[in-house]
Amino acid sequence: MDLSRLRIAVVGTGANGASIGADFIRAGLDVTFIEQWPAHVEAMRADGLTVHLPDETQVTPVDAYHLCQVAEMRTAFDLVFTSVKTYDTRWVCELMKPVMRDDSVMVGLQNGMTIDAVSEILGARRSVGAVLGIAANMFEPGIVVRQVPPSGTWFTVGTIDGRRTERLEQVAAALSHAGVTEVSDDIRSSKWMKLIANIPEMLPSAILGVPLLTAVGLDGVRPVMDAASREAYALATDLGIRMLPVLGKTADQIPESDQYALDLLDVVLDRFSLPDTRVAVLQDWEKGRRAELDAFSGYVVAKRAEIGGRAPVNEAILRLAERIEAGELSPSPQNAPLLVEAADRASAEAAAAHGVS
Repeated sequence: MDLSRLRIAVVGTGANGASIGADFIRAGLDVTFIEQWPAHVEAMRADGLTVHLPDETQVTPVDAYHLCQVAEMRTAFDLVFTSVKTYDTRWVCELMKPVMRDDSVMVGLQNGMTIDAVSEILGARRSVGAVLGIAANMFEPGIVVRQVPPSGTWFTVGTIDGRRTERLEQVAAALSHAGVTEVSDDIRSSKWMKLIANIPEMLPSAILGVPLLTAVGLDGVRPVMDAASREAYALATDLGIRMLPVLGKTADQIPESDQYALDLLDVVLDRFSLPDTRVAVLQDWEKGRRAELDAFSGYVVAKRAEIGGRAPVNEAILRLAERIEAGELSPSPQNAPLLVEAADRASAEAAAAHGVS
């Protein structure tokens, strides 16, 4: 498939967006970076984008623009990939709408269920969902550390209605330069699988202020993670979500129980985590930024309340994360007993409310 005539934008060029965009550029695609961190834009303009991979370092010249310069653009993009935080999705859709064609698509290279926000603003036919299996970080402008190379990176993409459109095929072809890419006929369920995988890792390990592999080994933490996973799995089941293979899993590896939720965390730990891998939420807090609480336990808590009931362990995790964002706590392994006690207490209260002894 010839992608050379397509104009591609990557909006939000943090660790994931920048490294994926660099793969597009190195494959000969016409790519524009649009970024909200001024120092990052200036660093990329001056020195290109440096991506440290496990076995090599790549420096890629990029065409980088500040967000405010979108208003100066006069030509339209065919494919817009966004890797901004979930809470920034809506305004990014509005920002890019004037520079998108009627048949252009917005691809959410994001955690969480942003396909709905994109659909509400741009229309369902212009929303392409994506699931990512990637590990990268960025603490200095212009420099990304990508801990998993393209050969170990994994994407699943799909349209809201499951149709394989020409634009979807173009999206998949572009992403194939950055990792192994599959097309899903049920992207909502595919994204739910990634959400189930994210629930036990994102907020719990961030609350503990340590790399994921360290967090999971702290006393009492893995059972809390598993309990949060099971709540997310139960919610997905109640919503009619199909359990699909993701992150390299195959259909015959899906058990007919919530064990699958625990298995997905194991995949994250085994395939996408190094000893120093910090989850995105912790990276945000370390940079002094607001994290995506609404994309993880916050989403599970809100969605469960919407259809009836509670997700008590996720509620307890969310409350601790909110205390960190409010400045009442700091991410630290010393929060482990607090996390375990809060989760245990929430589970016991929920069980008592349902008459379970």
